[in-house]
Amino acid sequence: MNKRVALTGNEAIAKAMQQINPDVVAAYPITPQTEIVQIFSKYVADGQVDTEFVTVESEHSAMSACIGSAAGGARSMTATSANGLALMWEVVYIAASTRLPIVMPVVNRALSAPINIHCDHSDAMGARDSGWIQLFSENAQEAYDNAVQAVRIGESKDVLLPVMINLDGFIISHAVENLYINDPEEVQKFVGEYKAEHHLLDKDNPITVGPLDLQDYYFEHKRQQSEAMKYAKEAVKKIGKEYGELTGREYGYFTEYELEDAEIVLIGMGSTMGTAKAAVDELREQGVKAGLLKLRMFRPFPAEELAEALAHVPVIGVLDRAETFSTNGGPLFTDMHFALYGQEHKLIDFIYGLGGRDTNVSHIKGIFEMLQKAKDGQSIDRINYIGVRE
Repeated sequence: MNKRVALTGNEAIAKAMQQINPDVVAAYPITPQTEIVQIFSKYVADGQVDTEFVTVESEHSAMSACIGSAAGGARSMTATSANGLALMWEVVYIAASTRLPIVMPVVNRALSAPINIHCDHSDAMGARDSGWIQLFSENAQEAYDNAVQAVRIGESKDVLLPVMINLDGFIISHAVENLYINDPEEVQKFVGEYKAEHHLLDKDNPITVGPLDLQDYYFEHKRQQSEAMKYAKEAVKKIGKEYGELTGREYGYFTEYELEDAEIVLIGMGSTMGTAKAAVDELREQGVKAGLLKLRMFRPFPAEELAEALAHVPVIGVLDRAETFSTNGGPLFTDMHFALYGQEHKLIDFIYGLGGRDTNVSHIKGIFEMLQKAKDGQSIDRINYIGVRE
């Protein structure tokens, strides 16, 4: 049974963690994530969870501790943001390569320098090829729901990969929203008990974790990770459907909004998709056939499904809240080029919101106007920067 409450995104994530009741949480504070582990630590102190809460001296240590606990067969979680994720860099890769289903909310924040504590997606995009499954949230409801599903996704027998739940810093993490939370008993039944098939504490079946792996088998292990990502696609869809049967909120790879007859479409991730929906509604009232595709699962990237959903759209704009500095657009834009390869589309990138720069309905409507011009045959720059002083 769902219960309607008013929570910030950070409170919603902490509540999901409480209901999951992981075996181990190792954490270090960083703005704007700090509240998640701070609230969860109170659950620990009040005896509301059975979790072993490990306070560490850095984010690198937090992920290292999670790797150790997960290798010992424990359901393990942590949380971080921005520079904290960057400090984890070495062990983020190790967690994925060792096939440990750690769940980590990432409250998205710009990477320094200059120092900035507000939202963009540069932290998550830096880790996009690390081997982690990456889910993005539009609001606190999706952040909560993604956290509950992430446990099952990562622990699926054919997957065994860590999962990153992304939510926009301050915009979602600190804003209060109405959302539905599940009964704790339902969450416990949904996630089930984690029983690692192989772990370090099984003395009757000893294993080695993280050994030296040179030319003889390293390539094969990387290949296995690639196969695991294919299974992750199946797991995300299957578990999203099961979650829908439980809660009435079904999840897939993406959400289509006014897409069926759309002639100009935006695709993007995160909280700005709510703003984009409002822009689409206004344009539809004016007779403009605008549409939106909100991407939830960025890794693994659902290229075939995106190509099918967008096959009928002549002009597509991509919203990137991160820059690659490759001179070829943002990270989502480059992946979309691959997804739509061989199809006849005009694909245009719009980099926006870096360092928390506000993006409002007027900005989004302006983007759609540019897409309309491109549809009408006018020349539009392939890469555009929205809301920046140039």
